[in-house]
Amino acid sequence: MKNDDLLQLLISANFFSGFCEVELSEIIRSPETTINQFQKDQVIHLKNEPCHRMDVILSGRVAVLNLDENGNMLTVNVFGVGESVGENLLFAVNNGYPMTVVAVTEVTLLQLERELVVALCQKNADFLKGLMQSISQKTMILTDKLTVISLKTVRQRIYDYLSHQYQLQKTLVITLGCSKKELAERLGVQRTSLSRELAKMKKAGLLDYDAKTITIKAAFFRPN
Repeated sequence: MKNDDLLQLLISANFFSGFCEVELSEIIRSPETTINQFQKDQVIHLKNEPCHRMDVILSGRVAVLNLDENGNMLTVNVFGVGESVGENLLFAVNNGYPMTVVAVTEVTLLQLERELVVALCQKNADFLKGLMQSISQKTMILTDKLTVISLKTVRQRIYDYLSHQYQLQKTLVITLGCSKKELAERLGVQRTSLSRELAKMKKAGLLDYDAKTITIKAAFFRPN
């Protein structure tokens, strides 16, 4: 990736909005900065691997996955351009990745060593604020995901997901943007369990679906 392209990507990233182009060029050239590319489905960080760097996503998407002892996979979250991975672990005493980080698409990462992150926090208040906001957001994401996993049935998870997407997409025809397998992983359920519950909800007149969309019916919004 060309230096000019890197500059433009960094300028658009929340963490670096307070830096001028000269400062961003210095960050890119720093010996404590690495730019790495990963192919789709390539593992970026293994579970329990020590975290020594903060990864800023310059292109593509990465997923944080949890695999339990029964082989069930849960997608905790997917992060895209301008977002980051690892900053919430960087300064922990036990800083191993609690889950596996995988490239969802082809990915380019700007990886900053811990010492450089400290220096940038000391130099730029906007960078420090962005770092704190990102750490707080990841705490909320994990808390919400744990609540979903521990307390809700498959149908309740589907209801929550579709209700949220309805608010975002402003339409009853929800575009999934992922396969049913990927949706099951995001909801933390088995693919077969998701298919079975969707079929039950379709039979009950709550929704209809095909490979790419789920259409919400009027009965979906009525109290059970």
